[in-house]
Amino acid sequence: MKISNIQRFKRLSTMVAGVFTVITFLLPNQVLADGGGDFKAKCASCHQPHKNSTGPKLFQVRTKWATGGAKEGSIYQWVNNWQTAAANDPYAADVSKWSATAMSAFPDLSKEQINGIMDWIDMQPDPAATTTGDPTQVGGDPSATEEEGSFSWIWLVIGVIFIIIILAVGGVRRQLKHVTSEEELVEKLTYGEELRAMAWKYRLWVGLGSLVLLLSVLVTVMQGLGRINVVENYQPSQPIVFPHDRHAGANGIDCKYCHNSVAKSKSASLPSVNVCMNCHKQINGEGKPFADQIKKIYAAAGWDPAGAGKYTGKTKPIVWNKVHVLPDHVYFNHSQHVVVGGVDCKQCHGDMTKMNEAVKVQPVEELNKIEGNIKLSRPTLTMGWCIECHAAKDVPLGNGKNAYYDEIHRRLKDNDKTLYRKYLKDGKVTVSELGGWECAKCHY
Repeated sequence: MKISNIQRFKRLSTMVAGVFTVITFLLPNQVLADGGGDFKAKCASCHQPHKNSTGPKLFQVRTKWATGGAKEGSIYQWVNNWQTAAANDPYAADVSKWSATAMSAFPDLSKEQINGIMDWIDMQPDPAATTTGDPTQVGGDPSATEEEGSFSWIWLVIGVIFIIIILAVGGVRRQLKHVTSEEELVEKLTYGEELRAMAWKYRLWVGLGSLVLLLSVLVTVMQGLGRINVVENYQPSQPIVFPHDRHAGANGIDCKYCHNSVAKSKSASLPSVNVCMNCHKQINGEGKPFADQIKKIYAAAGWDPAGAGKYTGKTKPIVWNKVHVLPDHVYFNHSQHVVVGGVDCKQCHGDMTKMNEAVKVQPVEELNKIEGNIKLSRPTLTMGWCIECHAAKDVPLGNGKNAYYDEIHRRLKDNDKTLYRKYLKDGKVTVSELGGWECAKCHY
């Protein structure tokens, strides 16, 4: 009879599992419960076993409550919520007057866990007591020996379990030795050889499983690579809270008033503190929730609002945290998009008239909800997002606003009318059709 290595392993695993099942069912709950760990985590900050601390000592506290006239189960209710116990049990109400410091509630502790904690406490010897010649006393407490003796049978059970394990392992060893000595077992296969033989036998399923596993790994890796440098929902903290809905929404201030270079340069710029002071010399927010924020503007500008107000000359610059940050190899020009392309600010930044929170990189799903925005699918501030927009956004040509695009329009119309008609099939000439997909347009 031939018995393979895998069959031996299965038999040994079955026997070991059986032994551990016996251990699980025979080992008493008192051994498995970590009463000492729960005591240190929940109770040790206020209680000690044999000494009063922030709370009273807890040695044999269950006996104390029972002999003191407490209702049955009241002590467990006390641990879960002392206020409930004090309301239902006069003894618990008296205990609550022991200290002015209220006890913490532990509603997550079960009755078994509470008993485990108290069993552990009752097993602790009193360090202040001295050992006498009386063998029935340990630390001056006759019950300590009884508590220790009550667990002596546990060690007997553990010893029996270890004997069973030793006999089981010895039996398996004898069986393996007997099998390997038989003359019929001529060829010995290693685990690797048996696995290869099994894989070859079921090669179709192994191949399909390997293919599925490989594709899953590749898809996971590619999706992970595609999320690199995706910063949707990025929202750094700012030194001063600026509610756009109040300024651009309720007060109707144009974006270009604060970001005054957006139509003239590559950068939209951050407003200087002097721009803020144009309004906030008169609007100090006194008595309003945002008065503290306006005081920060005054500190930055060196403005003393007392009396008629005056500049002190002691300024403190505002350090704003940049929200929309592009890599160094990417070129983006605000004026080209705002003036020439006619792109509204809300296409990229969202509807600022409704944003009370600090500025953040809006997710593409939120941008798509705004009326008038081009609907895109790629994550905000990614290359795919820009390419999608260039494929859908039309360029107003021949309106005299930009000589560069006007010249492209003229050459296209005069020199290649077939291509011009092809571009105009959808009724517009898009950015991509005018070279907006060329790498050098956006990358240095």
